[in-house]
Amino acid sequence: MLRVVLKNKTMEMNIFIGIPASGKSSFYKELFFNSHIRISMDLLNTRNKEGKLLQYCFETQSKMVIDNTNVTKKCRKKYIELAKQNNYKVIGYYFESNIQDCVIRNKNRKDSINEIGIN
Repeated sequence: MLRVVLKNKTMEMNIFIGIPASGKSSFYKELFFNSHIRISMDLLNTRNKEGKLLQYCFETQSKMVIDNTNVTKKCRKKYIELAKQNNYKVIGYYFESNIQDCVIRNKNRKDSINEIGIN
């Protein structure tokens, strides 16, 4: 008798929360690169492209990471509401950081931002 066991595919949205240069993208690359689609305004540049990628993820039931600063409840709310509407589990990751460490990391980045954006 042949028995087929299917792994439970949990639909999951991970929301990263933290100031610029706090390690969010590095964390994504270390933990989620091979299993989750990365949704980042740094990469997509427009809300329209972000919306299309979110829609694609929901339609294909893909696991995803929202790799933006998401520092306010208002920023996170839109993602959480979409996730709930699509029966996704929501997991938040808060990146606690020292501003001076972030300023130093930012200076070493290829695409650094103005220091004002970190403070």
